Amino acid sequence: MSTSSTSPPRETAPEPGAGRLNRRGWGVLFVLCGAIFLEGIDVAMLNVALPSIRADLGMSTGELQWVMSAYVVGYGGFMLLGGRAADLFGRRQMFLLWLTVFLLFSGLGGFADDGPTLIVARFVTGVAAAFMTPAGLSIITTGFEEGPQRDKALLIYSGTAAGGFSIGLVVGGLLTSADWRWVFFAPVVLSFLILVAALALVPKSPRPDRTGQRVDLLGALTVTGAIVLLVLAVERAAHTGLGQTLSTLAAGLVLLTVFVLTERRAAAPLVRLGILRRGALVRANLSALFFAGGFFGFQFIAVLYLRELRGWSTVETSLALLVIGIDAALSPTLTPKLVDRFGNARVVFGGLVLAALSYALFLPVGEDWTYAAMFPSFIVLGLAFSLAYGPLTIIATEGVREEEQGLAGGLLYTSFQFGAALGLSTVTAVNVAATGEDGSPQALLDGYHAALLVPLIAAGVAALISAFGLRGRPRDGAVAT
Repeated sequence: MSTSSTSPPRETAPEPGAGRLNRRGWGVLFVLCGAIFLEGIDVAMLNVALPSIRADLGMSTGELQWVMSAYVVGYGGFMLLGGRAADLFGRRQMFLLWLTVFLLFSGLGGFADDGPTLIVARFVTGVAAAFMTPAGLSIITTGFEEGPQRDKALLIYSGTAAGGFSIGLVVGGLLTSADWRWVFFAPVVLSFLILVAALALVPKSPRPDRTGQRVDLLGALTVTGAIVLLVLAVERAAHTGLGQTLSTLAAGLVLLTVFVLTERRAAAPLVRLGILRRGALVRANLSALFFAGGFFGFQFIAVLYLRELRGWSTVETSLALLVIGIDAALSPTLTPKLVDRFGNARVVFGGLVLAALSYALFLPVGEDWTYAAMFPSFIVLGLAFSLAYGPLTIIATEGVREEEQGLAGGLLYTSFQFGAALGLSTVTAVNVAATGEDGSPQALLDGYHAALLVPLIAAGVAALISAFGLRGRPRDGAVAT
């Protein structure tokens, strides 16, 4: 890995080794995996609780989508600032501070008695995750030696995230069957336990030297505003005039342009634009954006289909989607073997092709489909996630200077969350437009069919982008620039 002589000291305890993690390294990884597990379980539990929240708080489909999108907009909008803050103010410090904020606002969401309060609570929780997650990822990428050791840690880390999502589907269903508010209170307990473990296991380290450096607030504000406006433009497209949609879209693009101009001139930019000259990093981020858009959009429509058209309970829906969680077992077991043999780029491409296949299999879903008919789509999607998620993380951070690991992690998670927000907004807009005012089962089914084209197209685009990284030898192809 290329580092400068002024690179900040490593912030974790693992000693360099040929792929083996020592006892202290496992302790640090345990805490960080706990945090990413928390993030996964939090999102998954809310996903299956959405219909119950709608019924209790009287929210429309558009408002309901914002319970999810507020989180991912806060997450994606502030992720770049979070990654930069980790590099400037200390990874451990940022991790602990924002884990505490995550805990507090998760609890606030449980007490919400109207849609706007819940949406605000989810937005702030997303902002907290935006600072906490890149800090945790950069502790791994700076504390474990690049190569087999770091790859092993990252694949375990991504597998844990997948485990959080799959377990969250079941736990969320069980908790929602009692009261949907428990999907917010449960993360409070888990956050507290992780916080205590982090204080004990993640060692302190000197603050990085910030001489001549500062936080690029203008850059953070413009990129966040751009993300919010772009998502809002897509979400409102189905139920506002063309003029309003185009004006909102134009405003988002203007802010995005201002962000780029700001970064070019800033003495200490939020994003050093030179990092985007790495072809592998750019491909990984674009692939992540479209992959996340398809994945979250598909989950949203699948839950609505099972709950609102088929009338399945939250527990039945959770158990139906649980098979997607096979990625929790495959990410740390099968994926490393495939990466060793074929390289990250080829494994990612295979995962994205399988994602497109999964959505294609579900596209002709009918009003009376059996679970056996749905199962192939869900199992293939779980396999696709296990192949794509971890290797994308490796490609996006490999070869990046140590002092910019927080930035690299922030870019990747911004892509994931921005993609998720756009995916949710797009499938919602298409679903609402295709369903119309008719609430009949056939109208609902027509809406789902139209919306399911979105994840299929997104996965196809992601696979096409990743295909440009297949040049070279298997192992080298993963990081070719």
